[in-house]
Amino acid sequence: MKRLEDFDFNAQPALDRRLFAELATGRFLQDGRNLLLLGPPGVGKTHLSIALGICVAELGHRVYCTSAMELAQKLTRAVDSNRLQRELNALQQPKVLILDEVGYLPFDAVQASLLFQVIARRYQRQQSLIMTSNKVFGEWGQIFANDAIMASAALDRLLHRSTVINIRGESYRLREKRQAGTAHALPA
Repeated sequence: MKRLEDFDFNAQPALDRRLFAELATGRFLQDGRNLLLLGPPGVGKTHLSIALGICVAELGHRVYCTSAMELAQKLTRAVDSNRLQRELNALQQPKVLILDEVGYLPFDAVQASLLFQVIARRYQRQQSLIMTSNKVFGEWGQIFANDAIMASAALDRLLHRSTVINIRGESYRLREKRQAGTAHALPA
C-alpha cells in the first residue's frame, strides 16, 4: 500500500504538492482526465499512481491497477480463448485504470493493438487512466510495436484530457544504496 502522505516530496522538490492534493480529491474523474507520470526508473511514478488510486478507492470508486505488460498478456490470452470482448468490457468497469510501466518492455503488434483498444474505449467513455512510463512521448512509437501511427492515435486520446507530470531525479533505490555505501551514482 503506497499512500500519498508516505511519498517523499522532499526528494522530488520540483513536484507540486498542491497538484497532488487536488488530484487526491478525485475531481479529475469528473471529465475523464488522464494522469500521465513520466520519468526514469525509481523516481516515484508507481508510488504516486498507486497512492492516487487508493485516494480514488477511498472515495468509493472502483480502481484496477496492473502493469501494462500484464494487461497486454491477459488480453492476448483472452483473444486466444475467444473472450476478448468480455475482458475489454470488464476494463470499462473501474472508474480508474492504472497502467504501470508503459514502455519498460516492448509490445508485439497484437499486444500494441490491444493496448490501443483499451485506451480508445476508455477515451470514448471519458474514463480516466493513470499511466506511468519511462519513455518520452517521442519514443512511444517503440511502445506500440514501432507503429508511429498507432502511437500517435493513442497519444492523441491520452493527452486530450490529461495532466502530464514529468518527474526527474535520482532513483530512490540507488540513492538509498549509495547512502548505505553499497552503490555508486550512475553516470548522467
